[in-house]
Amino acid sequence: MGIFALQSMVGGFLDEDLKTFNKIFDEWCVQFESLEDAQCILNTLGENGHIKIVEITPLSYPKYFFPKLQGIIHATREYDGKIICIVEPQMGMSFRIAICDLESKKVRVLSSRYKSTQSVEGAFANLSFDL
Repeated sequence: MGIFALQSMVGGFLDEDLKTFNKIFDEWCVQFESLEDAQCILNTLGENGHIKIVEITPLSYPKYFFPKLQGIIHATREYDGKIICIVEPQMGMSFRIAICDLESKKVRVLSSRYKSTQSVEGAFANLSFDL
């Protein structure tokens, strides 16, 4: 369940004008349903050395698939049809764990707050409650 995009080797995703690159992948970026479609456009651009094809998935780019997910995402993992994320709602705030349902597209942020990356990573690695 992914889509494909064209990314500059120095960062950024190709915008719909096929000339500029957005730092954030959003609805204005060119996206493809298949690798072959992306390759066709890349071949017409003639910049094979400066642009690469990347697959955007809920694990690699959860904010695109779950627009209600807010904050800086530090890590993701998939479990039983859900994407579990470590989220920092705003820079410097306590870390939280968000559960994103792939089927319903709903996002649930757990109430626990974590002050350090070590504490949230421990909880994240040992997630054992019913999701």
